[in-house]
Amino acid sequence: MRIDRFDHIVLTVADVDASVRFYTSVLGMREHTFDHGRKALEFGSSKINLHQLGHEVEPHARRPTPGSADLCLIVDQPVDEVVAELERRGVAIEIGPVDRTGAQGPLVSVYIRDPDQNLVELSNYRT
Repeated sequence: MRIDRFDHIVLTVADVDASVRFYTSVLGMREHTFDHGRKALEFGSSKINLHQLGHEVEPHARRPTPGSADLCLIVDQPVDEVVAELERRGVAIEIGPVDRTGAQGPLVSVYIRDPDQNLVELSNYRT
């Protein structure tokens, strides 16, 4: 077997609406409603499905818990522009910009937290 890529991930969240607002307004993802009202966040060729804590869709993680994820997202614009945009929006930067290593090489990254305190790394590959 050879895995090609991720299609989607699932985040268990305390408040679906708060998560949708954060990921759409701060990170520019698109809200998608499917399957009788379920919510997802779309970006590029991927998506994040949202499960409301206590109402997870079967099957699900053994211990679905808000705030347990650590995501790395590659952004189109330079990280210094991302930092400026986050500052304009009043989003606290936890760490960064810092050098990191991604799946395809060296990154420059900043870290923020979503409403559930998941760690969200916003990165560019160094050229």
